[in-house]
Amino acid sequence: MPPATVFDLIEQQAALRPEAVYALDADGRRALTYGALAAACRTLQARLRALGCVPGDTVSLVMPNGLVTLQWLLAAMHGGWCVNPVNLLSQPEQMGYVLAHSDCKVVLVSPEWEAPVRALLAQIERPIALAVAHPEFLPLPLPLAGEGEGEGGGSGPSAERENAPLPDALALLMYTSGTTGRPKGVMLTQANLTANARAITAEHGLVASDSVLGVLPLHHINAFAVTMLAPLAHGGSVVLAPKFSATLFWRQAIERQCTWINVVPTMISYLLEGAERESPPPREALARIRFCRSASAALPPEHHRAFEARFGIGIIETMGLTETVAPSFSNPLDPAQRKLGSVGRASGCEARVIDAQLQPVPDGTTGEIALRGPNVMRGYYKNPEATAAAFTPDGWLRTGDLGHRDADGFFFVTGRIKELIIKGGENIAPREIDEVLLGHPAVLDAAAVGIPDKHYGQEIMACVVLREGMTVDEPALRAFCEQHLGRYKTPKVLRFVAELPRGPSGKVQRLKLLDGTG
Repeated sequence: MPPATVFDLIEQQAALRPEAVYALDADGRRALTYGALAAACRTLQARLRALGCVPGDTVSLVMPNGLVTLQWLLAAMHGGWCVNPVNLLSQPEQMGYVLAHSDCKVVLVSPEWEAPVRALLAQIERPIALAVAHPEFLPLPLPLAGEGEGEGGGSGPSAERENAPLPDALALLMYTSGTTGRPKGVMLTQANLTANARAITAEHGLVASDSVLGVLPLHHINAFAVTMLAPLAHGGSVVLAPKFSATLFWRQAIERQCTWINVVPTMISYLLEGAERESPPPREALARIRFCRSASAALPPEHHRAFEARFGIGIIETMGLTETVAPSFSNPLDPAQRKLGSVGRASGCEARVIDAQLQPVPDGTTGEIALRGPNVMRGYYKNPEATAAAFTPDGWLRTGDLGHRDADGFFFVTGRIKELIIKGGENIAPREIDEVLLGHPAVLDAAAVGIPDKHYGQEIMACVVLREGMTVDEPALRAFCEQHLGRYKTPKVLRFVAELPRGPSGKVQRLKLLDGTG
């Protein structure tokens, strides 16, 4: 039987390849083997029990990327706990809400987060244990060859099948960042997580010799599912960086011998910008990297083409949601079959486009994208109204994304329903405006949004980030837009800003542009 739980994924690899490296620090100084991971799971589960926390309880983590965080997350899920990785970019009020709403029994923090989290917990009425996850609390990761002896080990008596969680057990409670209102807690089961790990492995043809560079935060679903869990399904490895650095990115990928990279469109933009200032690595140094996987937000075609031309690495564009354990669409592994501007075909699930009456529409017709499959969430935690609204009566998840499917089964996303600009009764997708602005040589980043207008109902505002050392005035940029968009779709308001507000995945939070936070 294929693995159905995180327990299965870890124990299977620990039995097959206990000495193989599963995770490696980006600086190359520390590695964690599959055998050591299984041993760490048992040790850390004992520590959770000592804190009064038992399988089935929720454990929140306020910790940055690193092998320590990785081990705690996997150990908890391996033992049947539900993990709640907290977004480190949250405002204190939002973080406090998540800790209170999640019903967590324990909060694990890195040392630098102890004081601020303790202050937040003091405002919550129910008792919550707090533990500082010092690196020395853990079995040390195996040193690399030449650095001394480390501890290995595979499955032990306490990791036997009768102690394993069931596939339908809740394994992950991850709160969506949201642009308005309170974040919603997405409930994902052991089976949801493992189904998607297997789907990612199959979609990208990943094998044990593959290694991914992980630069996204583990508190986001993309990194959690794609860079942490997927390697467990094929016995590969993850090179875990503390955070994304355009300056260090290629050196980390080359020196750690990564075979694929997982990024979001914002990072592609920064890598291109860096390559314009400095010489990019020679092609032969990047030859080991089979593909670049782009996810979480739409990738402008201009950036897609420029990246492939500059670095010689093909991009596989994908898309997913927290509610579907990240990827639910992917372009094919074969470069000849990929479609520029498309998020690809349904991956690991079924997908269709529906109208306002929730009925399927013909190919080529724009509507809301809906999903159904083993990766789809159980629902929103303690929010039955939102859960009911998220599903059609026949069980399809409503994504809130607008788009269409072509005759080949490829999906094209044009925007979010809530972000759609309706000017004089005409629907205008913000991405259409973005892509034209990004085609201007002086524009690094751009995002359009609807603003109130007494004549048209809504008008178009676009916020623009200029490239370093380049300038363009408003009349010239407006003339450029009129040339490519026509007068009707040209932004009425152009704002030049230092940066755009983005969530942890790199997705532009358009509605925040209306607050002047851009």
